[in-house]
Amino acid sequence: MSAAMNMVTGYFRNLQRDTRAGWNRFWFSPTDPATLGLIRILAGAMLFYTHLIWSLDLKGFFGQNSWINSETITKLPEYSPFRWSYFFWIQSPTLMWAVHIAALIVFALLTIGLWSRTMSVLAFLAAVSYANRASLAQFGLDDVNCMLALYLMVGPCGAAYSVDRWLKRRKADGQLPIEPSIGANIAIRLLQLNLCVEYFFSGIGKAQGAPWWNGDAILMVTGMYEYQSLDITWLIHYRFWAEILAHLTVFWELSYCALVWPRLTRPIVIAIGIGMHLGIGLFLGMWTFGLAMIIANLSFVSPWVVRRILDRRSAAIEPTEQGTGAQSSDINRSKTYSTSRKTAASASLAATRK
Repeated sequence: MSAAMNMVTGYFRNLQRDTRAGWNRFWFSPTDPATLGLIRILAGAMLFYTHLIWSLDLKGFFGQNSWINSETITKLPEYSPFRWSYFFWIQSPTLMWAVHIAALIVFALLTIGLWSRTMSVLAFLAAVSYANRASLAQFGLDDVNCMLALYLMVGPCGAAYSVDRWLKRRKADGQLPIEPSIGANIAIRLLQLNLCVEYFFSGIGKAQGAPWWNGDAILMVTGMYEYQSLDITWLIHYRFWAEILAHLTVFWELSYCALVWPRLTRPIVIAIGIGMHLGIGLFLGMWTFGLAMIIANLSFVSPWVVRRILDRRSAAIEPTEQGTGAQSSDINRSKTYSTSRKTAASASLAATRK
């Protein structure tokens, strides 16, 4: 009896220990901030472009006598006092334009990575203010913009591919090692989990509608001339494939949260997601939304892959700290790639001198 009890208690003791170790490894392993830096560049550019478009009719959406003024917004069913926006207190057109231009400058500085920490906080506050003020014009793109800005604010988004990094490297005479960061890992993990939850509930919502079971959902898109950028009415003649596409869409969204984590299936899941969101841009004209979702999906791209594609001077970059588990593997791959580039550069220089 005592032996059985010892086995049970030993099992739960090991389970508790391994669970705690896995939790800490998942959240608190230092990681190369390359992926977060890439997302900062692309998300910052998206924030700048999508908010620059408001300039075409800034007064009509955010002015005192706009299409939906501040007083009307407070009477909407979905209104909440927690939906904060500094536009609620701006009455002067001059001040409104000054604040708008300041926000564009913030988005631009975030994109290039100058004063990244401060700009990420200001960019989040600005993005939320635009979305909450123009509530009836709010779309999924605004939600994704705010989501990206939020997680850029969490981690050291300027630690890679930024003016901040370049200035630090100049002060260090060009010798600045990679600085693995727990904050970068937390920011990426939060973004990854947000995507999993978002896709899962999107799939649940679709599964509750009959059009996604009988394939009509895809066929209905062909008649949405408001969004249609290419004529896809020919799909009506291929109902079987429209049904398959509808079912695959629901299956992909429901299974994303499970299949995106294993390294074996992750490339397939991300590739399907990129194709789906490019299709949304190509056929429905929602390019900004599609591209913003692709940017968010880049959170599942390992830092060593980002560095292998983007780094031009990786020979000068060496990791200074090792993570654990998958993050350690990513850092080691970055180091291996840096070393190989360094060896290749040395061989090329030697050949030139001969």
